[in-house]
Amino acid sequence: SRDDNTRVYYMVEGLAIAAGIPMPGIYVMEEAGMNAFATGRNPQHSIIVLTRGLINNLDDDELKGVIAHELSHIKNYDILLGTIIVILVGMVTIISNIIFRSFLFGGGRRSSSSRGGSAGSIFSLIFLVLGIVLIILSPLIAMLIRFAISRQREYLADSNGALITRYPAGLANALRKISAYSEVRSANNATEHMFIATPFGRNTRVAFSGLFNTHPPVEERIKRLEKMSLGIGIKSEEKIKEEVLG
Repeated sequence: SRDDNTRVYYMVEGLAIAAGIPMPGIYVMEEAGMNAFATGRNPQHSIIVLTRGLINNLDDDELKGVIAHELSHIKNYDILLGTIIVILVGMVTIISNIIFRSFLFGGGRRSSSSRGGSAGSIFSLIFLVLGIVLIILSPLIAMLIRFAISRQREYLADSNGALITRYPAGLANALRKISAYSEVRSANNATEHMFIATPFGRNTRVAFSGLFNTHPPVEERIKRLEKMSLGIGIKSEEKIKEEVLG
């Protein structure tokens, strides 16, 4: 409520006005880790969730950067887009299974009986192999597309959020803090993509494994924000550690 979190309430209210969307609901997650996410099908029905660790450890500019990032997700309908993508990925998996099973238990026998001999067997074998490849690769490709879209939407929310606050350094400094202390115990693989940074306290930069990440590398996100700010207001890693650890 406004009385319980006055600082956060007025930040969200002001930034929502700047973003041109209705003020979302505000919830505080009692987690020591620093993280945040937004949810809701549209700007009229949305909420922002901030962890207690985030509220306690970020200064005003940093917290505004995070809130503006989440408001950008809401304004851009990213939550709805993510839901649609998850449904489409599931549909691809189901359709691949149906095609494979229909051939395995129907089409394969008909091809073999109608053509007869070794030619029919080879023809059936080829289609069986193609079916196996389809059922393996189609869901994998769909997932890679989903993760790629998720990473791009994070970049977009970063830049749009920086435009709302007109202070990119705030979000850049927040991401530096969050990246080291982002772990959320109640998070799981299904909810990982919702958070501003991966809630498992890891973010690899290895090219191949990075394809399966829901978030782009924090270092790259910070670099892009630094370019927007021309380096003005960016804190050093030593300063970040000093503020968090005391």
